[in-house]
Amino acid sequence: MVLRRQAVHRPKDLAAGPFAADVASFRLHLAAENKAAGTVRTYAEAALWFAAAHLLRETDKTSWHQADARDVQRWTVRLLSLYSDAYARNQFRALQQFFRWLSAEDGIPDPMARLRPPKETSKPVPCFTSVELSKLGKACQGSAFDERRDAAIIAVFLATGIRLVEMAGIRYHPGDPYRSDVDLAAREVTVRGKGGRPRTVRLSHEAARRLDRYLRARSRHPLAHRPELWLGEGAVARWTGPASTSWWCGVARSAGCCCTRTGSGTTSARRGWIAAAPKAT
Repeated sequence: MVLRRQAVHRPKDLAAGPFAADVASFRLHLAAENKAAGTVRTYAEAALWFAAAHLLRETDKTSWHQADARDVQRWTVRLLSLYSDAYARNQFRALQQFFRWLSAEDGIPDPMARLRPPKETSKPVPCFTSVELSKLGKACQGSAFDERRDAAIIAVFLATGIRLVEMAGIRYHPGDPYRSDVDLAAREVTVRGKGGRPRTVRLSHEAARRLDRYLRARSRHPLAHRPELWLGEGAVARWTGPASTSWWCGVARSAGCCCTRTGSGTTSARRGWIAAAPKAT
C-alpha cells in the first residue's frame, strides 16, 4: 500500500463562452459511448479550460476552427511551468481526444495530429514512513463512532491499496448480501473502478476486525438504512467541500503527517461520499 502526498491543483477557469457548445456535444458523445463519468469530466474540462484560459484570454479567436498547433504548444508549455509533467501530459491527452472527435465530426484539420505529448520525467513518489503510519493509527484510537470509522477506512486502505473513489463507492446492505459490497465472512470487498468495472479485493484479518468493529457501531447510527458504507457523525448536518479529500487531510493533519492521497493513482474527490446524518435538534 502506497500513501502519496496530495497534489494541489489551482482552480480552473472553465467559462469557455462561444467554445462551450461544442464541448457539450463532445460530452454527449462520450456519454453515449458509455465512458466513465470521471473520464467524461476530465476530457470535457480539458477542452473548456484550454478555451477559457488560453483561446479567450490570450488570443482573439472565437471558434475551435481557428485553433492551431501553436496554441496547443503554448498551452502545454504553460501547464508544464505550473504543474507536474504527468498532469500536463494527462491534460494534453484529454485535449487530444476532443480535437480528434471535432475533426471527425466537422471534417476540419486536427491541430494536434502532428503533436506529441510532453515527456514525463520519472520522479520518486514521496510516501508515508512507518512512523507516520503508526501516528495515523494512533490518531484513530478510541471507541467513538468517528474513531471506529476512520480506523476502519485506514485499515482497508492499507490492506487493499484501493483508490479513494473506490473506497467512497462501497455500498453496504446487511440484510441483502447480493446488493452489499462487503462480505466479512470471506474477508472480501467489491469495489468499482474506472468505467464502473467491479473487482474484488481481499482484506487482512486486522482490516476485517476493524471493519467489523465499525459495522457494529454503524448499526446504531440514525442513517444505518443508507446504502453508503461510510456514515458521518449524528450531530453533523453535512459534509462540506470535497468530502473525501477533506476527511483524509483532516486525519493526516491530526496525526501530524503531510496531507496525502491514497491508492495507485490520482483520484477525484467526490462531494459528500461520507453520508452524514441530519443535525440533532
